[in-house]
Amino acid sequence: MLPTELLSFRVKAGVVEPKRIRPTPTNLALAESLIAAFEGHIGRRRSELDDELRALEAGRADFRVLRGLAHLLTQAGEFEAGGPVEPAFVRERVFALAQAHPPSRLNAARVLEQASRSLSADSPLSPAEVQGALYADLPDQQTLVAFDPPTPTELLQRYDLAQAQGLLYRAYSLIITARRNEPARYKQLLKYTKLFGLMLTVEGDATFGFTLTMDGPTSLFGGTTRYGLAMAKFLPALLHVTKWDLTAALKPRRDLAWVDPADEEWHYGLTSEDGYVSHYKPPDEHDSALESGFTERFARLDSPWVLEREVDLVPVPGGVILPDFRLVQGERSVLVEIVGYWRPEYLRKKFELLRKSGRTDVIVCVSERLNLEKAGVNPSDFGDRVVWFKGVLNPKEVLERAERLAG
Repeated sequence: MLPTELLSFRVKAGVVEPKRIRPTPTNLALAESLIAAFEGHIGRRRSELDDELRALEAGRADFRVLRGLAHLLTQAGEFEAGGPVEPAFVRERVFALAQAHPPSRLNAARVLEQASRSLSADSPLSPAEVQGALYADLPDQQTLVAFDPPTPTELLQRYDLAQAQGLLYRAYSLIITARRNEPARYKQLLKYTKLFGLMLTVEGDATFGFTLTMDGPTSLFGGTTRYGLAMAKFLPALLHVTKWDLTAALKPRRDLAWVDPADEEWHYGLTSEDGYVSHYKPPDEHDSALESGFTERFARLDSPWVLEREVDLVPVPGGVILPDFRLVQGERSVLVEIVGYWRPEYLRKKFELLRKSGRTDVIVCVSERLNLEKAGVNPSDFGDRVVWFKGVLNPKEVLERAERLAG
């Protein structure tokens, strides 16, 4: 992401909008030259790279864009202290030897020579190499040892997204409307809300869409942007959801002279149509062989029921569950949750959430191989909504249960 000082945005009537960078030939050429600069400095010190970046920046009106692109490329690189000996060890040896000599240029050379002979027992070093190793662990003295270059287009896309993320640093509330989506998209969405510690409430249904509200009250997080940072990290996951819109409430920046001091709150909006590109890995189509096998066997049946994957978000006290499937026939529908091979802790949580949901339209398919007794789970709580299976889940049995439940 971009630091605050590199963000470019405008505010009008309390609505904030990031300035985007288009893939014009000029911008693509700039991205290409920056990528080439990083590639050309592999094995060289960061200070040398910084010198070249300053040279590229000289006289440019868009220097903030260049710095932002370079910042993102730095995150794609790996910098390490160069040399065969730890700089801290070299400093300790040199400073110890220097105690016996008054400060002077001649004595400095003598100390480096003595240190060279002393350190050569561990690894041969010339006096010049000793001098270079003294502060090789400082950021500007570190060596670029690896670099995973994006394409120029990818770099511009990443910059656009980083600008959008940067605005969310100051967010304390997000409201997302997510409509019917491709399989596995909701599950990834929930995975990242949990990963980043976002507090979530859910309303709605699979037909008309869900409203997800994420709040980070300042009373809980103080005056920091900790919750806003979590929301910013969450944004690339949201981009994998196929149909959505987002509104955010932000704290105005008071450090900018052009900001209207009367602004008490800024608003920021995004939609799935805005063309941002995520750098997070897309979710897999199926979570397990059980789910993919069930889908394949169901497709071979001649059934009036339609099988949909992961289209329902079911709110429960203290969380949200996402059933694996939804079976639909006209106005009738039931949910299907497959419980396969999991740890006892997972089983306890899974069944507890299902129980708390209070939903009576969920078919729970349970593998007979699971040690539910060890997990402290009693599936009889779900009555005739439980379908037992051994190695393979038979879709015909699930359909028979759906007919009874749907009425």
